[in-house]
Amino acid sequence: MGRLHWICPTTLAVAILAMTAAPVATAAQDVADIDYEHLSFRGFGLEVGYAWPDRLEESWSYGVRFDMGYAGPGLRVLPSITYTGTRLLDEEVVEFADRIGRLVADQTGGPAPDLDLGTIEYTDIALGVDAQVVWEVPFDLLTFGGLGVAAHFVDGDGVAINGTFVENLLDSVEPGFNLHVGAEYPVTNAMRLYTVGRYELMPDQRYVQLRLGWQFMTGPNAPGEGRGNE
Repeated sequence: MGRLHWICPTTLAVAILAMTAAPVATAAQDVADIDYEHLSFRGFGLEVGYAWPDRLEESWSYGVRFDMGYAGPGLRVLPSITYTGTRLLDEEVVEFADRIGRLVADQTGGPAPDLDLGTIEYTDIALGVDAQVVWEVPFDLLTFGGLGVAAHFVDGDGVAINGTFVENLLDSVEPGFNLHVGAEYPVTNAMRLYTVGRYELMPDQRYVQLRLGWQFMTGPNAPGEGRGNE
């Protein structure tokens, strides 16, 4: 993961706790006092991201998030759908082939076969939901930090493995957990620009990701969210 390898869950967790523990300015009191009466669909965002995984090639992602408003004081709920397409790193393919070879040898009692799995494509469709603590800072900027969970529908594909048990081994549904921080700005009362930094954990995968999105509001802004605190 190069320069970003030093980023870890503890780093993001400390950042989230530090920001949420900071004193809230007077302008943010309206957002902090929002209750569950504001829990309803009120907009969607289109976003693009770039990820630095530890076992995959760096890749772009594309997604949609759905703003469901507030479930409690300052607590916003955001379901999402995200698509990522990339490849397994060459060294990961070699290691995977070695593990399969050893498995075959254990089952047959013979020597491990020399396997060439070629290039393995990796796609991930993630259905997730994030819970964010939101507060307002000067200049109408909203900042947030939170946690999220997701179900990752993973598919492995390649010319050498299509139709084999190896392909079946790579196809799975995996849980995911993330820490994230971000900010968004109401360009107008009906549109928002936002950015998010995320650290995602999966059973055998982890990655840092940056996302940039544009949200369209179909419902009213909550108190303290609009331009000029409208």
